[in-house]
Amino acid sequence: MKKFAKIYMALVLFFLYAPIFVLIVFSFNESKSRSMFTGFTLDWYVRLFHNRIIISSLINTLIIAVVASIGSTILGTLAAIGINSMRKVPKSVVMNITNMPIINPEIVTGVSLMLLFVFFAARMKFEFGFATLIIAHITFDVPYVILNIMPKFKQMDPHLYEAALDLGCSPFKAFYKVVLPEIMPGVISGFLMAVTYSLDDFVVSYFTSGSTSQTLPITIYSMTRRKVSPEINALSTIIFIVVLIILIIKNIVENRSAQSKGAGA
Repeated sequence: MKKFAKIYMALVLFFLYAPIFVLIVFSFNESKSRSMFTGFTLDWYVRLFHNRIIISSLINTLIIAVVASIGSTILGTLAAIGINSMRKVPKSVVMNITNMPIINPEIVTGVSLMLLFVFFAARMKFEFGFATLIIAHITFDVPYVILNIMPKFKQMDPHLYEAALDLGCSPFKAFYKVVLPEIMPGVISGFLMAVTYSLDDFVVSYFTSGSTSQTLPITIYSMTRRKVSPEINALSTIIFIVVLIILIIKNIVENRSAQSKGAGA
């Protein structure tokens, strides 16, 4: 059984990572062929950094992801604090409402936000662009932040906050010194998940973006409608390597913190 489990796991990993491996290999292909490797070259990486459309879209995507993630993390943290202080029945109702955007298909969210922005645009005279994209990204990021923070409240001793108040702390100082450090892993996880979803989002961004605020997924989609350029392979390779490095660093930091806690105990 162990051999079959290992074979099954190997097949699953091969199925998941073989396309990425092929993409990385052909990002160094000398020709534009997607089936024949004719020679090694770095020209596509050089052309990538000289492609103004891709670089502009990448900068737009990073700005939107960072701003939306910070905003959604602040709102999600405050919302999680409020939800945690509720009674059981209202808390359950609010959590179900909060989880609806996660279950809801993205195309429904995208179309709904587009119609909402169109309604306000006709009355407040603003155009689709960075503002609409950031609001849209915050909208679908907040539930993921709440989902990451709420379990940390369950793990925390509920009497710690009251004890800090009894010892003379102000409500803000008690939250900052006692509650926030306890839920900080959930806050960081929520922030990272918000960044990931913002960088990856296509459907909602497609319906809420303007002509001057194209994100990278939308630019790649518009390019693939004509013909896939090896520049896209180079860009995808860079993104994959950056994400891989971030995950490795995150795992190293978590392992070291776990070891330090174990040594302290």
